[in-house]
Amino acid sequence: MLNACGQNNNKQNITSKTIVMENVTSKPENPYYSNTDTTKLNVSDAEWKKVLSADLYAVARQADTERAFTGTMWNSETKGTYYCAACGLKLFKSNQKFTSSCGWPSFFEQDNENSVVFEDDNSYGMRRIEALCGRCNSHLGHLFDDGPAPSGKRYCMNAISLDFVPDRATSPTNNGNIETIILGGGCYWCVEAVYDNLQGVEKVVSGFAGGKVENPSYEEVCTGRTGAAEVVQITYDKTKTDLDEIFKVFFTVHDPTTLNRQGADVGTQYRSVIFYKNEEQKKAAESIIAELNNAKVYSDKIVTTLEPFTKFNKAEDYHQNYYQNNKNQPYCQMVIQPKIEKFEKIFKDRLKKK
Repeated sequence: MLNACGQNNNKQNITSKTIVMENVTSKPENPYYSNTDTTKLNVSDAEWKKVLSADLYAVARQADTERAFTGTMWNSETKGTYYCAACGLKLFKSNQKFTSSCGWPSFFEQDNENSVVFEDDNSYGMRRIEALCGRCNSHLGHLFDDGPAPSGKRYCMNAISLDFVPDRATSPTNNGNIETIILGGGCYWCVEAVYDNLQGVEKVVSGFAGGKVENPSYEEVCTGRTGAAEVVQITYDKTKTDLDEIFKVFFTVHDPTTLNRQGADVGTQYRSVIFYKNEEQKKAAESIIAELNNAKVYSDKIVTTLEPFTKFNKAEDYHQNYYQNNKNQPYCQMVIQPKIEKFEKIFKDRLKKK
C-alpha cells in the first residue's frame, strides 16, 4: 500500500478530444449524492457510514488504499465522466485520463479548480499530497509530479472513490452502440441470472458455443464429449456499460482458476471461457487476465480460455430465464442465489432499477 503509487512512467503528450454529451447517475440510498449540486457538504462520519458501502467508507472517510490492478478502470479508454462516488461531484473527464503503470486510474488534470482540493499528507513517514473531493472532502488518492504533458501531474485515484458514467449516444437510434459478447462461467443458469440485473445489458440468452458438434442438444453437451461449453450471449449498450465492466462482473461471480469445473459442476462444458468476436474483445480479455494474475488476486493462476467465436446455439426455451422461473428449486437457492447476492453487494450501484 505504501509504495504502490510510485511508477516509472515515460512522459507522453496528451491530446484532448471532443466528446459527446455526458450522462449522469443517481443513488437513491444516498441523500447527499448529486452530479449537479456543487454546494459544500458538512456531513458527520457517522452519517457517511450509514449511506456508504463499507469499502467506500474505508477509502473515502478513513483514507484506506485499495489494491493496485484490482479493477479495470485504470486502463479503460471508454469515453465518459468520473464523479466522486461519495457525493457525486464531477471530478474528471475521460480526455483528462491516461494509462499509467501504477495500477490505479490516473489523470493529468482535474475537471475544474474546485473539483479536487489538496492537503499535505505526512503519514507512514512519507511526504505526499493528498487529493480530496472539493465538495465532500472525501479521500480520493494522491497527487504526484510524474505525469504527462501538459500538466506533468498524476492524479493517482482509488477506483472505488470514483463513479464512471459513459457518455450517452448522440442519437438514441444509433445501433452501432449495441454489441454482443459470449461468456462461459459454469452453469449458464447462474451467469444469465447475474447479467440480467446489470445496467446496460439489453438481453442475455443461454446456449452453447465451441466444440465440434453442429447444433448440439443440452443432453449431448452434458456428456462433456462435444467440446461445447455452456455460455451466455450478452447483448449490451456500449453507452451504458462496456467490456471493462462486463469482464469485471465475469471474474467476480465465478472462479476462473478451476479447470473445467465450477463447484459441483464438472466437465469441459463448464469451463471458464471467453469467445471473442474481434481483436478489441480479445485484447481486453488478455489485459484483465494479465492484470489479475500479476496482482495475485486469486491464489491460483487463471485458467480462463480465450477462443475465437464461430457459432452460438441457443438452448431450449426452458433454459431461458431459468432462475426467474424456478426460484424455489434447490439448485437456484443453493447455487445461483449466492452468486446473485455477491454480485448485488459488489455492484449495487450498477443494478437495473426494479
